[in-house]
Amino acid sequence: MEILWFYIAVFLAVSDEIHSRIMWGLFADFYILLAGVIKESVASNIRLWIVHEGLEALFHFVVLSLVFLAAGLGVVALEIGILAALIHMTVDMYHEYSGIELNPLGHRCLHFTIESIFFILVFAAGVPT
Repeated sequence: MEILWFYIAVFLAVSDEIHSRIMWGLFADFYILLAGVIKESVASNIRLWIVHEGLEALFHFVVLSLVFLAAGLGVVALEIGILAALIHMTVDMYHEYSGIELNPLGHRCLHFTIESIFFILVFAAGVPT
């Protein structure tokens, strides 16, 4: 359990790749239509972007919670799912807001580094595993 932070960061990276491939590969047309519907509902690009990040965070919450529930972590799996979704969304929002241009590998490295440090700090604080 000492390297649980590593597993979380890896599965979060895998979850992000799955999300990208599903949404932009299999359901690209639906994703574009959904964005149009959401944009009409929220009436601004910034709100559209925040809703998008929220839906992506929900996806990561579900995936990580299921993975760690299957690993036998019980209620802690839900906490991991919530924290993983929130830190991923925070990194995405900061990255977009800051205007830093990164290639896909650089973007993935940024996420992995920040998310790893976050979970190292969380588990160092004594969160039960």
